[in-house]
Amino acid sequence: MSENGHKTIELAGSVTVRDLATATSTSPIQVIKILMANGVMANINQMVDFDTAAIVASELGFEATLEVEEEVKETETGEIPFWRQIIANEDSSKLVNRPPVVTILGHVDHGKTTLLDAIRHSEVAAGEAGGITQHIGAYQVEHKGKLITFLDTPGHAAFTAMRARGAQGADIVILVVAANDGIMPQTREAIAHARAARVPIIVALNKIDRPDANPDFVKKQLADLDLVPDEWDGNTMVVPVSAKQKTGIEDLLEAILLVSESMDIKANPSSNQIIGTVIEAELDHGKGVMATLLVQNGSLEVGDVILAGKAVGKLRAMFDFHGKKIRKAGPSSPVQVMGLSDVPEAGELFQVYSSEKEARLIAEERKAQVQQKSINAPKASLESLFNRIQAGETKELRLIIKADVQGSLEPITTALNEIEKGDVNINVLYSETGDIGENDVNLASASKAIIVGFNVQADSNAKRLAEVEGVSIRLYEIIYRLTEDVEKALKGMLEPEFKEVQIGKAEVLAVFKISKLGNIAGCRVTQNEIRRNGKIRVIRNGEKVFEGDISSLKHEKDDVKEVRQGFDCGISLKGFESFAKGDILECFTLERSG
Repeated sequence: MSENGHKTIELAGSVTVRDLATATSTSPIQVIKILMANGVMANINQMVDFDTAAIVASELGFEATLEVEEEVKETETGEIPFWRQIIANEDSSKLVNRPPVVTILGHVDHGKTTLLDAIRHSEVAAGEAGGITQHIGAYQVEHKGKLITFLDTPGHAAFTAMRARGAQGADIVILVVAANDGIMPQTREAIAHARAARVPIIVALNKIDRPDANPDFVKKQLADLDLVPDEWDGNTMVVPVSAKQKTGIEDLLEAILLVSESMDIKANPSSNQIIGTVIEAELDHGKGVMATLLVQNGSLEVGDVILAGKAVGKLRAMFDFHGKKIRKAGPSSPVQVMGLSDVPEAGELFQVYSSEKEARLIAEERKAQVQQKSINAPKASLESLFNRIQAGETKELRLIIKADVQGSLEPITTALNEIEKGDVNINVLYSETGDIGENDVNLASASKAIIVGFNVQADSNAKRLAEVEGVSIRLYEIIYRLTEDVEKALKGMLEPEFKEVQIGKAEVLAVFKISKLGNIAGCRVTQNEIRRNGKIRVIRNGEKVFEGDISSLKHEKDDVKEVRQGFDCGISLKGFESFAKGDILECFTLERSG
């Protein structure tokens, strides 16, 4: 029972009219009538958002509170993905060793593709002399009787996308560095991705056969980035290879097995919790949706019902990486499947369900949750940093720094290190010259970091992606402004920044004087809608005459939350009555940004 004597009910972020009627112990017809009175036309199976449902509940004598969702997929301890948590909770007596899953990263011209081809063709499992008949984004090789699974990712973005969705697929990262070129911008980026994913790195020192190769210089560069070679008493295995000459491949495979033996790479093939990751997916006009999956726990079989993100389906057929039809695949097996209803995103977690009905129900819930979250998705920002520190949610400020020239990066990093930080650690995940791009946003999203730009811009694709992923981008032209903002954020003194979001427009057709209320503007909505919780800017002859809050919004005689385009309404404003016929009322809201 709430303080005002109303009964309290818990409601989800979105709820159907039928479920709302059940929760309030009333008939769906009564709920529909109340919705209509508030300007919302709905049928019994339609979803309404929490705010609308709360108004209906209030009119029925209930106080609604937002249900706290248990987010199965995103309850991570530190950076441990959900599928690893599932395996950790399995009966240890049923766990068996599984092949390590390896992904190859590196600078664009350093020989990733050539190295993949060298590995693929030199160590294809015995009996498969015909080689690989089709490319499915993942494959397996055999070395000394043990299998190794390779993910042929097209670049860093796919790898980051996996981790960003809590479905990190790789156990080990091979970092390809050319012995003649050394560390390049994309190499640093790859290291940042691997570290953010908490995955061990093996360095493949490629092009060792080149006359201009300088392995010692590259090893020094690696040591400067805290990847100290094992021969220098460090923890990073550096393997000299020549992908072109196909030399050193055996040593690299041996290094993978050595690193995997020091890790706990296990799974339960007989588990009833069958999960894995989507490697890639596409729509084939002849076959329908074709998805490449990596099984990570349990065994996947033809006929299983799977849910991958918001895509559902019963597996009609399954192929191994040679394109050969199979009926069953165990942990660390890459397979191509047919039968999904939609194309899932790369990096999504998939799970087997007992019935298609249950899987479709969860898919619909996820779609509704995604819509709800996109409205008010939280993001790592300087403004929220102090609150997160106080709440014990973080002890680290993660930054990605982009600057116009190399000479700017060092003073920025030095200035940040000199800030009085208390117990909070400032961690610069990645710093490089150049404008802010999509890869920077992907890394920030995966690592819950903030992007700071100095004398640079964010390209349009990066801005759009940042908006979707909830990544904060802050741009500066003066170093001390940058450090001042970080310092204020650590002390909880940084004022939030807001951006204006246009909602709609209305034109004043008449002005009515009402006792006790003052002047009311009789309006017609000419664009989109007017919202009760919005702000109003009064424009007269092209100039602003007032800006402030709405005190009441009526449609006919009823108080309403919103009035849509083409409808008439009455508007009164706090602190303003001097309406004139022909005034344009612009409705907008202020949203936190930066």
